[in-house]
Amino acid sequence: MFCNASRPQHATLLAAVVVVASATALSLGHYEDDQASYKTGLSLLQVHADSHKLEGVGKHQRAALGDDDSARSMKAMFPYYHTSAEIRKKAELLSRDCGHAMKMETISEGGVDIDVVHVRAPKSTPVNKVFILFGEHSRELISPESAIRLLEVICGKVGVDRDTLSVGNILLESEFQLVLNGNPKSRNRVEDGEYCLRANPNGVDLNRNWDEKWTEKDAMGSQTNPGPRPFSEPETKIFKSLVEKYEPTTFLTVHSGTRGMYMPYAYDMDHEAQFNAPLMLSVLKDLDKNHCQCPYGAAGKEVGYPCPGTCLDWVYNKLKTPYVYAFEIYTSADRDADLKQRWQEKSKEGLNLLQNGGHLGHQHFGELFSNHTSDFVQRQQHIEAAKGDECFSMFNPDTEIVYNKTVQNWAEAYLEMAAMVAKELKEKKPEDY
Repeated sequence: MFCNASRPQHATLLAAVVVVASATALSLGHYEDDQASYKTGLSLLQVHADSHKLEGVGKHQRAALGDDDSARSMKAMFPYYHTSAEIRKKAELLSRDCGHAMKMETISEGGVDIDVVHVRAPKSTPVNKVFILFGEHSRELISPESAIRLLEVICGKVGVDRDTLSVGNILLESEFQLVLNGNPKSRNRVEDGEYCLRANPNGVDLNRNWDEKWTEKDAMGSQTNPGPRPFSEPETKIFKSLVEKYEPTTFLTVHSGTRGMYMPYAYDMDHEAQFNAPLMLSVLKDLDKNHCQCPYGAAGKEVGYPCPGTCLDWVYNKLKTPYVYAFEIYTSADRDADLKQRWQEKSKEGLNLLQNGGHLGHQHFGELFSNHTSDFVQRQQHIEAAKGDECFSMFNPDTEIVYNKTVQNWAEAYLEMAAMVAKELKEKKPEDY
C-alpha cells in the first residue's frame, strides 16, 4: 500500500537517528507533517483543484483539455509534477524541517544555477558517500521528481513501504549529495510543453559531454550532440567540480525512457569493468528483485561507431569510485510489459554471460535493446525517441497513481542501494576491490 504523509508520525528524523545510535529498536515508521511552515509551503506548490480530475486519465482523454499552449503545459495536464521553481522551493522547505540533517546550496556557472542538497545526520560517521545526479536530460521529468520523494522520505514526510528499510539506520552509515535538477533551463521549456527536449539550451547532450572516450560526433544523431569539447557546458562543469570535491564512494545517475540498472562500461563491449565489478553487480542483482525486474549489469555498446563519454564511465575511470551506477526508472506501460517479457526470455540464457563479465550490449541481448532503446546500452540500429506528445508518456508516468508508485519505489531503491554499499564498505578492505 502506498505510504503518504497522512499517517501518524512516530518520531522526527533527528530523534530517530539519536535513538538508533543508542541501539533502541525504533523504526522511523510513517510520518505526517508537523510544521506549519512546511504545510503552508506545500499548499502553495500543489494544484489540488484539478489533480483529482486527471488521476488515472491517459493522454488521449487529456487532449480534450485543449490545444493551446497553456493547456498543453505540464502543470495544466499533470499538476502533480513540480516545476523547477517548485522543486527548489520544496527542497528549501524540507531543509528547514529535516532534523538538522539537510543543507541546500545553489552553484552557478555561465548563467546556469544548479541546486545541490547535502544530507548528513547529526553525530553520524558515515562510511558511504552517495552522489546522485538527477535530471541530466530535461524531458526525463520523473528523475528530479524521484529526488524530491527521496528527500521527503529522508526527512520523515513520507513513510516507506518496505518494513525492513530503516531510514535512521541508513543515515548513520551513508551521507548524500544530490543534484536535484541537472538541466533546469531546458526543463523549463519541457514544462511549457516541449516534451521531447533532451539537451541543454546549447543543444548539447550533457551525458555525452564528459571527458571519457569523448568524440566530436555521435552516430546516434543530433539528440546526442557531445558538444565542441569535453566539459564545454556550464552544467557539466558544475557536475565535475562537485563530484571531484565530494569524492563519493557511490555514484548514481538517474534517467528514464526504459527501465534498467547499469554499471560500467558504457562505451563499448571490449573493455570490461575490473575494479570492484563483482560487488557492483551483486548490489544490482539484489536491487532488481525488489525494485525493477528489468535488465541489469554492465552496460556496453555495440562496437563499430564512436561512443562519446558518459558520466558513468568518467566517474568510474577517473575517480575510481568503487560503486558507479546508472538507473533508468520508467517507460510507458506498453513498452514496459514487452521489456519485462523479453528480458525474462533473454535472462534465462544470458545471466551466466553477465556474471562472467559480459555486457548487456552483447549480441545475445541485441533484439531487446534494439526495441527498447537505452541511453547506456545501445545498438547500431538505434531507434529515435518518440515524437511529439508521445515523448511525455515514454519518459514519464502520465497518471498520478503511476507517478506516486514510481517515485516511491525508486526513492526506496536509492536508500536500499546506499545500505547495501555501506555494508560492503564496512566488510571489504580496499585491496579486496
